[in-house]
Amino acid sequence: MPFVVVSASDLASMDGPAQIIARARGGSILFDEVGDFDDEAQARIVRMLDGFGDPAPRVLASSQGDLASRMDEGRFRQDLFYRLGGVTIAVPSLRERVDDIPLLAEHFLTRSERDGGPVRRFTPDAMEMIRAYSWPGNVRQLENTIRRLVITAGEEDITRAEVDQILGNQPAMEPLSGRGDGEKLSASVAKHLRRYFDLHGGVLPPPGLYQRILREVELPLIEIALDATGGNQAKCADLLGINRNTLRKKITDLDIRVTRRRKLM
Repeated sequence: MPFVVVSASDLASMDGPAQIIARARGGSILFDEVGDFDDEAQARIVRMLDGFGDPAPRVLASSQGDLASRMDEGRFRQDLFYRLGGVTIAVPSLRERVDDIPLLAEHFLTRSERDGGPVRRFTPDAMEMIRAYSWPGNVRQLENTIRRLVITAGEEDITRAEVDQILGNQPAMEPLSGRGDGEKLSASVAKHLRRYFDLHGGVLPPPGLYQRILREVELPLIEIALDATGGNQAKCADLLGINRNTLRKKITDLDIRVTRRRKLM
C-alpha cells in the first residue's frame, strides 16, 4: 500500500489534505517532523484526522523535539497532540545503544561493497574510535561517515588515523537545548557569564575570574570523561586530547575522585 510522507509544505494550501488522502489510498501517512508545522498546518491535520472515513489510512508522526514541552509552551496544539499520541515510541540516541554502533558500521560497509564499492574493513583501533564517538547526528551521521571512509581510505584496512581525520572535523556533541531550541555550548556559557556580571550590579567581579570559570568547565568535563572511560586515565587523556600527566595534575588540583569500573567504551 502507499506510504505518503507529508511535510509542512504539503499542507500549505486548502486542498492539501484532500490530495494527501488521495495519494495514500488507504495506505499510510507519515507527518514528518510534525513539531515544526505551523498553527494552520496543525489545524488542517486535526480536521483531516476527524474527517477520515473507511478505509482510513494508518497515521504516523515523527518529531525530534519534545512535543509535550512544545504543547506546554503553546507551540503545539493540544488536540493534535492527543490525537497523534495513541502509541509513542521513543527511539534512543545511538550513543545510548553503544552495542549497535559496530553492527551498523559493518552493515554500511557490507552494503557499500554490495553496491559496487571497494572492499573495506576496520582495524580494531579504528572500530574502537567509532564505538567511542558520541554520534550527535545518530545513524545518518554514522552512515555518511562510513561512506566517506570507504572512498577516502588508502588501503583495504581502514585505520584509526583515517577515522580520526574524518571525525576530527565533525561536532563532538549535539547542541544543548534551551526552551526547546538548539543552542550551542558557547551561547549557553555566554548567557551564564552575562548573568554572572549582571548580578554584580555594575561592579566588577572579584579578580581571578578566568581561573574560576575554567575550573567550572574543566571539573564536569573531566568527571564525565572519566565516567565514560570507566576511570581509565590513559583512555580519558586520549579522549580529551591532553597529556596523561596533565590529566593527573588536574585530577589532583580539582580534587576529583577516580573510580575504576568496566565501561562499554
